[in-house]
Amino acid sequence: MKIRHILLLAALIPVMATAQPGRGMTRVPAQPQPKQSAIDEQLQKLLVAQSAISNLYVEDVDNAKLVEDAIKGMLEELDPHSSYLSAKENEKSNETLTGSFDGIGVQFNMIEDTLFIVQPIPDGPSEKMGIMAGDRIVTVNDTAIAGVKMSQEAIMSRLRGPKGTKVRLGICRRGIDGLIDFTITRDKIPVNTVDASYMLLPETGYIRISSFGATTVQEFEEKFDELKSKGAGSLVLDLQGNGGGLLMAAVGIANEFMKRDQMIVYTEGRRSPKSGYLADGSGKFKEGQLVVLIDEYSASASEIVSGALQDWDRATIIGRRSFGKGLVQRPIEFHDGSMVRLTIAKYYTPAGRCIQKPYGKDVDYDEDILERLHHGELTNQDSIHFPDSLKVSTLVRHRTVYGGGGIMPDIFVPLDTTRTNRYYRNVTAKNVVLQTAMQYADKNRRQLERKFKTFDSFASGFEVGQDILDLMLAKADEAKVEFDEEQYTYCLDIFKTQLKAMVARSLFGMNAYYQVVRVLDPTIERAVRLLRTGE
Repeated sequence: MKIRHILLLAALIPVMATAQPGRGMTRVPAQPQPKQSAIDEQLQKLLVAQSAISNLYVEDVDNAKLVEDAIKGMLEELDPHSSYLSAKENEKSNETLTGSFDGIGVQFNMIEDTLFIVQPIPDGPSEKMGIMAGDRIVTVNDTAIAGVKMSQEAIMSRLRGPKGTKVRLGICRRGIDGLIDFTITRDKIPVNTVDASYMLLPETGYIRISSFGATTVQEFEEKFDELKSKGAGSLVLDLQGNGGGLLMAAVGIANEFMKRDQMIVYTEGRRSPKSGYLADGSGKFKEGQLVVLIDEYSASASEIVSGALQDWDRATIIGRRSFGKGLVQRPIEFHDGSMVRLTIAKYYTPAGRCIQKPYGKDVDYDEDILERLHHGELTNQDSIHFPDSLKVSTLVRHRTVYGGGGIMPDIFVPLDTTRTNRYYRNVTAKNVVLQTAMQYADKNRRQLERKFKTFDSFASGFEVGQDILDLMLAKADEAKVEFDEEQYTYCLDIFKTQLKAMVARSLFGMNAYYQVVRVLDPTIERAVRLLRTGE
């Protein structure tokens, strides 16, 4: 794939300093540059302040922290997304974006102070050595990590390490006395960004992308090819809850659906010239019905994709207005591995809508989602109003869409606040449902694996019985959740679905989890209705 990156120039302006604007051409005045002497004066002021604090303050100070706090203070005055990351924070944030990290390769949950392996990552170092779903890691290099109140971060630091290094694990496995010793050689572990892909309807595929990283386009293409081989002629792309990631991953995904030379996104800032990306025509799904799902937590790269597909009338967008993060950050790294992410421009959809929602001293940016809920925007379409000044026409069918921050869907799906209640929220907050499913799957794994050889047989044949529900109620009681029979009965179907989904995850992986739990998502069900009836 070769996405063309172009500079968009409104006019050809002569380079010569003495050139005058031609007829009909407005000269663009250069931005005034601060005088060097003024910059030097401000820097000197900053250095004097730091030196005075370091040398004269009544108590000892941490100079490194002082500098970091000064940088953070400057950035806080700019916008909500310019930020400072320490070296450790920078390294951690890059793992998802670069698509890999060094480790042993397991998916896990912490259950009652014990690291419980949900699934070893396929072809990873742990699977190759015989680590199994349901195993518990009790010791790492002879140090106990189970039942010692060790933080998850501390445990992870012991399991991860440079590729090629070895780590000794003491594993507790149901049915076997004592610990089993494994020596695992760490390796590169892929970070997958496509959580699920399956046939939603006989001729419709479904792909869920959780974030946009270095491997997202490759993952998508592999999953799409599988779905196409099963007869998928239409596609539902789920970007709900996707907070974004790499710009080029978003450009690459949008390119999969768009025709050659169609604009995908452009950026512009005070010191950043207008710059955009065009589709190259090599996408795998340029024809066929496409539905994109978004919600109030879909941000940044998700909004680039959904905005481009909406502007070109390529997809039907279903859900609720997206978050509205359209600020472009440039990474500026320091010698110690720390980094500043500085906002230098804004993202615009092909039709010219700025993705970024309002921010500033008079805007409570962090409470925006809560304000939407209070104003009824998330629950009632009649509460959504846009001024005429925000109207924009799409580029093919000339439909009216709206700017003002975020992407407003073509079909609104309200947030259902009546499906759950206080008892349900308390049970889930204490992680009771997950613990119940993991314990049940662990205890009955061999029996379940003999009975259900495939996910399809599990999906049609497994029912959450009273024994699992009784286990959940007992665990809720242990967690000091006050029982409410009426509220429990009201949410019983949701409890059963979530328990089944989590058992499926333990046996068959995340893809199985999403296939079971989809019935609880009204946005997916609305997409199914559109695909079946056209309405």
